[in-house]
Amino acid sequence: MAVPASASSSASAAVQPDAPDAAHEPARARRWRLSRSRKLTAGLLIVGFFALLATVGAAFASGATTIGDDVLLAPSAGHWLGTTDTGQDVFKLLLLGSRGSLLIGVVAASAAVAVSTVIGVVGGYLGGAADEFLSLLTNVVLVLPGLPLVIMITDYVGNRSLLVIALVIAFTTWAAPARVLRSQVLSLRSRDYVAAAKVSGERTWRIMAFEILPNLIPIIASQFVFGLVLAILTDAGLAFLGLGNLDGRTWGSMLYFAQNGQALQLGAWWWFVPPGACIALVGTGLSLINFGLDELLNPRLRTWKGARS
Repeated sequence: MAVPASASSSASAAVQPDAPDAAHEPARARRWRLSRSRKLTAGLLIVGFFALLATVGAAFASGATTIGDDVLLAPSAGHWLGTTDTGQDVFKLLLLGSRGSLLIGVVAASAAVAVSTVIGVVGGYLGGAADEFLSLLTNVVLVLPGLPLVIMITDYVGNRSLLVIALVIAFTTWAAPARVLRSQVLSLRSRDYVAAAKVSGERTWRIMAFEILPNLIPIIASQFVFGLVLAILTDAGLAFLGLGNLDGRTWGSMLYFAQNGQALQLGAWWWFVPPGACIALVGTGLSLINFGLDELLNPRLRTWKGARS
């Protein structure tokens, strides 16, 4: 499981001695640069649309799993995206699936980032035996093949609820962000303001929480976005293989049932194209957000004078 390129570039920028400190940049300048980022704006619009779809649109998906007599109907005024081989409305299934897929992504990314932040900050700041142990643990997880490990765990676990799937994904994806954060903490702990906090008698946990952690927020945000993409794609892959949660609807489970129903052979493109397109669009939107944040926070990647991306 390789360290994401975007995260690595963010970390390398943060440790450059000549790079401006984003945390101390004037708020007006930060807001202006954020508003001028086309990639970030486009990504936020795409992801915002699907977030709205998941929160509000899912309320209009009542009866999505109800079996009907209108089987394999092409898109029409009555069924905007057609129906499945059991007469279920594809558009309603899509609305219902948006909530499940995004929920797994948010929970998995949040859990992975939380674990990686604790391990990266504690190990990087304390050093010594604690750092050696946490680094060993991180390296062990890093060398394990990600997808096969997820498949093995989900196949072993009997309960495949959305929460369990999200936690399994988080368990296999926290190591790469932890390594990036640790390398940044190793640089930050030698800064003058950290030394001043030590001399003044600040407790270790306060130094990590109030002196180190705020400077890691840009990298943590980038890691969260990347983890969100990875979790949604991993869940879709698991569901497509029949290893995900097939009771709680997600876009991946829609692809699974479309495959089992031989949608491709029957020419029912409206059954499998919409969930696949939604997964691709959400992945694109989150990637644009990540690229936009990377360009804004990494001076070496800014493509125009004045930090416009």
